[in-house]
Formats: sequence, C-alpha cells, structure tokens
Amino acid sequence: MYMQNPVFIPGPTNMPEVLRKASDMPTLDHRSPLFGEILRPALAGVKKVLKSDTASVFVFPSTGTGGWETAITNALSPGDRVLASRYGMFSHRWIDMCLRHGLKVDVIEAEWGGGAPADRYEEVLAADTAHEIKAVLVTHNETATGVKSDIAAIRRAISAAGHPALLFVDGVSSIASMDFRMDEWSVDIAVTGSQKGFMLPAGLAITAFSPKALAAVDHAQLPRTFFDTRDMSKSYASNAYPYTPSVGLLNGLKLSTELLLAEGLENVYSRHRRIAGGIRAAVRAWGLDLCAKSEELYSDTVSAIRTPQGFDATSIVGHAARKYDVAFGAGLGEVAGKVFRIGHLGSLTDVMALSGIATAEMVMVDLGLSIKLGSGVAAAQEHYRNDHQSKIQAAA
Repeated sequence: MYMQNPVFIPGPTNMPEVLRKASDMPTLDHRSPLFGEILRPALAGVKKVLKSDTASVFVFPSTGTGGWETAITNALSPGDRVLASRYGMFSHRWIDMCLRHGLKVDVIEAEWGGGAPADRYEEVLAADTAHEIKAVLVTHNETATGVKSDIAAIRRAISAAGHPALLFVDGVSSIASMDFRMDEWSVDIAVTGSQKGFMLPAGLAITAFSPKALAAVDHAQLPRTFFDTRDMSKSYASNAYPYTPSVGLLNGLKLSTELLLAEGLENVYSRHRRIAGGIRAAVRAWGLDLCAKSEELYSDTVSAIRTPQGFDATSIVGHAARKYDVAFGAGLGEVAGKVFRIGHLGSLTDVMALSGIATAEMVMVDLGLSIKLGSGVAAAQEHYRNDHQSKIQAAA
C-alpha cells in the first residue's frame, strides 16, 4: 500500500507530521531531570483532556488492551463479581479478559448496533442488595458497530440503584475525539490509547483513576507486575518509571495534548461531529444504512455501514487497498462481512473525509453495487458547506 494516502480506519489514525517528529527523537536518559520535563506535562495534559481535576493518570508502554488489564488487576480481586454488557467486539473482549482473570461476570446481552442498556444495568444493580458487584464495565464507543453509549446514563443508573460499584469506562476510540467528562460522570477508571484521538503511533496505554479507584488499589488481590499502579506512583514521585519508558511516545503525548487544548476541546468535538455528519450524509445518499440503530447512538469517530444482504462487505476493504491504496475497516464479530467501516477520528479534515467518501464510491461501483458516482460526495459537500456557513453567521 502506498503510504501517502490518509487512512480511514478507526485507529491507528493519521498522524500530524509535527507529532510524528515529536515521537522520533534522539535517545534520552529516562533517569535524568530532562525526562520529568516530558512526563509531567504529558500527564497533566491527559488530565485536562479527560476534564478531571481529581484523577491520577498512569501511562504504560502498551495499548488499550493493556489499559483494560490495568483497570481490572489494580482494582479487583479473584472471584470478584463485575457487571458488563456485550454489544460489540470490544465490549466482548473486555468481558473475555475478565473471565480469564478469574472474575465472575454478569453479562447483559444486547443487540449489536445498540448501546449499553442503562435500564438493564439499573435492574441488575438494584437486585444486588448485598453489593457483591464490585465494578461496572462500559465501552463508551463500540468501534465494531459505530455505536456511542451514554456514560452519564450509566452513572445515573448506578446512583439510582444506590450501588457502590466502581465505574470502568473503555474510552479507547472516544477520548480526545468525543466529549468525555470523567469528574462530571463520576468515572472511576478511564482507559484509552495513544493511537486514536491522541493521533500517535500505538504503544501507550493511558489510564486514569479516581480517588475512589485509587483507594481500591491497595486491597485488590489480582496479580499485577508490569501494570502495577503502585509501582508507577512511586516512580512518578521522582519523575521516573519503574522500568524503561517509551520516551518518544511520551514526548508525542505531551505535544498532542498541547495541540488538542490549543484547538479547544469543544472545537475538537465539533470538528469530529461535522466530519461524521458528512459521512452519514453520504451513506444516506448511497441508499445504505448504518449499523447503529438510531441517531442518538451514532458515533462521531467511526461509521459502520451495512451493505445489501448477500453482498460481502469485506470485499470493499480488500478492493480499496489493492486498487486505490486506501484503508477502510472491515466488519468484526457478528457483523463481519455485513459492514465496512469508515474511521473519521484524530487528524482529519473535511477535505480528507471527502477523499475517503469518493474512494468508497469508486470501490462500490467497481464491485457492482447500485451507487451513483458523486452522490455521496455531493451530499457530504453540502453538509460541510452548510455547517461552516452556519458558524460564520453565528460569529457575525
């Protein structure tokens, strides 16, 4: 694949050149005072992106999956009971990890294309009068289906049930791209990674613990070594790591948070909503449907697009890569072969999104789908033009 074209997968995302260069740096002694000048601003920047005044941020050399493991091993003990819903591939994988760690998982099965069912969470928690459930797990943005769940509603459900369970949120494909309010939603552990909204290469598991979650760490009995937040806390006190850190990626994270905050978080979220709206306008013009069941569930970072019954959606991904050197995402799990995915997060603009829409149109026409060339592009163009025009008028 020729590497000049942007990618349209839901991560890793396109990297601004300035962040790529920031991550590509000479060797630095990670035990020198210079490392603290990278580490401290990076941690502080993540905290601001999470909209938290109270969280403790821990960044491990890993990926989002390592962040999941950090959450459960630092706050839970063998045999603990947790509550989760399965409504996509990534919610499924977190459940699988819990089972492999010897946790008891109450699984709420939900339709793929739907979100986390807050009402069912409340029912299960209300019935748990002995408060055996120690944690509630939610995937904020289900990357496999292009579905955004309402984390504030899950917090309300926990509160309505009067339950003390911790709230763990997988924000891997939402944080730094979609609105995330750790303190306001009383999220106890948030998990994300460097390769999505932070626009960096894969390699950092970014986690944040509330004071309540930190209090649980000393009592948790699941084994952990590499992902032990206690070791990380001790090392942070002297601007160090308990082992060799990914210095270049942390330098990139420092700059990434600076760029996001300089753009303004609300502007970042607005940009993602606008770009996602153009993709959705194109999907309608093609006469296709999203996997997400209703508008309030639409993700602003990835759209999973259903193809006609009997058509192998995976062929779109392969053909785009072979003929046009463009990467789209394939369907996963229950929707494999039924959807293809357009990622629209991180370093992306309206103009870049239009190139992805145009490519998807060419591919579908090549493969015999009844798509009119230019229809999706025109619909997206109107959306982007009108969105910018409304902002100009509002500012006048």
